Amino acid sequence: MTSHKPYWPIGVFTSVDAGLGVHLEVAQDLKVPTVQVHAPHPHTRTREHAQAFRAKCDAAGIQVTVIFGGFDGESYADIPTTARTVGLVPLETRASRVAEMKEISDFASWVGCPAIGLHIGFVPESSSPDYSELVRVTQDLLTHAANHGQAVHLETGQESADHLLEFIEDVNRPNLGINFDPANMILYGTGNPIEALRKVARYVRSIHCKDALWAPVNERGKSWGQEVALGTGDVGMEAYLTTLWEIGYRGPLTIEREIPHDPVQQKKDLASALELLTGLRKKIANC
Repeated sequence: MTSHKPYWPIGVFTSVDAGLGVHLEVAQDLKVPTVQVHAPHPHTRTREHAQAFRAKCDAAGIQVTVIFGGFDGESYADIPTTARTVGLVPLETRASRVAEMKEISDFASWVGCPAIGLHIGFVPESSSPDYSELVRVTQDLLTHAANHGQAVHLETGQESADHLLEFIEDVNRPNLGINFDPANMILYGTGNPIEALRKVARYVRSIHCKDALWAPVNERGKSWGQEVALGTGDVGMEAYLTTLWEIGYRGPLTIEREIPHDPVQQKKDLASALELLTGLRKKIANC
């Protein structure tokens, strides 16, 4: 009988040392086989630290699927601040952040990870004078990643599905894909997550399992929605996983729960999410 890897291995978002995501030990306690990782601070972004981290993952039987970049100076205090400070869009930090993403790509290669990811920021309209330059620097990053055999995954939320598609198609590189986060569509007020997932389906390479509540209708896109424990928000997790199955996505289901100020509740919510996803996986994928 031919064996194959199970569909939808469940994972969690972890951190080496940068404070976002749970520690690897939590992933070990939950007995998940995959993790996405928030890249470490620059002083530990070395070959030696990468090899040590990879050894810990190998010993635990955990595969690192995506390493995400984040930058000093970013703030998610509110939506306008996010637009001003996050990703590669801000002009004053763009060159240094592209250089940093290339370092993260190098770190990922030492870990043996096939993809890097990031929030690129609020992509300007294609009529903006800066749009073509953002396309160019993204292509430059993709060339660097391709030299390591890596893909780059853009996380959803800050653009509508239609605008994200426009940007990806203008960049026009085979190693550019999407890390689909349904809760972000709700948090930013940029569109119905299930409809968005169907639109961008051909570019989805990794995903987050995260949940959120919509902001009041007249505040959407201006004020944050609210992140909540998986299964208690407005995403509709069964509809989300059913759609993932229908579009042919078979990769990891990576749980993200962003409450680092409350690690006890965070771990409880992760355990609950793991139970929910295990049940839905059996129901939808029969595995």
